[in-house]
Amino acid sequence: MPRTVVTGGSGFLGSHLCRALLAAGDDVVAVDDLSTGYRENVAELVDDPRFMLLEHDVSTGIPVEGPVDAVLHFASAASPPAYLARPLETLAVGSEGTRHALELARAHGARFLLASTSEIYGDPMVHPQPETYWGNVNSIGPRSVYDEAKRFAEAITMAYHRTFGVDTKIVRIFNTYGPRMARGDGRVVTNFIEQALAGQPLTVYGDGQQTRSFCWVDDEVRGFLALLHSDWTGPMNIGNPGEFTVLELAEIVLDVTGSGGPITFDPLPVDDPTRRRPDITIAGRELAWAPAVDLRTGITLLVDWYRAERPPSG
Repeated sequence: MPRTVVTGGSGFLGSHLCRALLAAGDDVVAVDDLSTGYRENVAELVDDPRFMLLEHDVSTGIPVEGPVDAVLHFASAASPPAYLARPLETLAVGSEGTRHALELARAHGARFLLASTSEIYGDPMVHPQPETYWGNVNSIGPRSVYDEAKRFAEAITMAYHRTFGVDTKIVRIFNTYGPRMARGDGRVVTNFIEQALAGQPLTVYGDGQQTRSFCWVDDEVRGFLALLHSDWTGPMNIGNPGEFTVLELAEIVLDVTGSGGPITFDPLPVDDPTRRRPDITIAGRELAWAPAVDLRTGITLLVDWYRAERPPSG
């Protein structure tokens, strides 16, 4: 059976990816220091003999023994509150953590998939964003600890491909949502749902006219695996091209939850992008991939999960 290493395997995306890989027949080693991931995200997997959770900081190395057929590097804080609270660690996992993951793939002749992000496009001046767009990023702003970590991770990934012939793929992930996102994650979908279910006002930053594109996690993971097993080298956007203003998202959440809470407005964070929408032409052509779950359906599924799995605290 293929043996796959997933860094960040107990995080939101990593835990979904581990389940999908196990379902596909892989043995899976999840490597996570549990700084932003949670052991409970993979609690029901630990009794599976084909799964192992290794608690370790990949910035200091990846001590995985035995065969390795693929390395999927998903270790990193991903929400703004998480990476702003851990700026140096975020830069370290994007640089040294990526290098260690690439060295593991190189040593075993394994495929390598880097989880990059739409944040490398910054506040885009091209819309929608194709993979050929180089981005508009403030390299010294507070968000740069995440943006530039991912940009460096992409650069070293392609350097390993060109220098050592490592079989590399880079997925640029757009806003993804679904079960097992951390409580208090700080991203807009979870913020709105948690506030609505608690009967609190929904907090919109700025005027709410900034846009985002939201992809249901199962669609996203399906794209990851298709990319991993493809012949594509380099970056590829995987995301839902449906574009919504933040106010439109708030109205959907209010409608689905039945909340009567008002909407309040706070100042926009520094360097918050005004528009975000993926051009998925390459993913459609190379992988025959497209998202299947629309935003209202996905929000309904996630609200149902919250109600079943996360009763209001206090």
